[in-house]
Amino acid sequence: MDSSSSGLAAFLVVYFIVMFAVMVIGIVAAWKVYAKAGRHGWAALIPFYNIYVLMEVVGRPGWWLILYFIPIVNIVISLIVSLDLAHSFAKSTAFGVVGLWLFSLIGWLMLGFGSARYVGPAASHSAGPTPAGGHTAVY
Repeated sequence: MDSSSSGLAAFLVVYFIVMFAVMVIGIVAAWKVYAKAGRHGWAALIPFYNIYVLMEVVGRPGWWLILYFIPIVNIVISLIVSLDLAHSFAKSTAFGVVGLWLFSLIGWLMLGFGSARYVGPAASHSAGPTPAGGHTAVY
């Protein structure tokens, strides 16, 4: 093994360790946000279902999950959902754009571990001020 391949191997090991740590932190943050919203925190662990639960939290229909698979549309939808999530936790539009859309890991950590309180699904016009969106189980 020459020096260039050992350097590449070391880089890849560090890269994967950092990416794994970021992934775990993101899951923990989503777990806390879902729990604050009265949903099951373990939903953050299941691919696609976690986005479906996020749609419930913000008050968007579950079929919006499909829109995440359409190029360009997914960017717009992720921005809209970020804004809805910010408003669902009584945060500003600026927090939605900067904290949840541009720097999502930091924004989710702030929602999950900060003093933010879930005030109900922002996108649902028929939803009342029920703090848990009708769900009472928190795990």
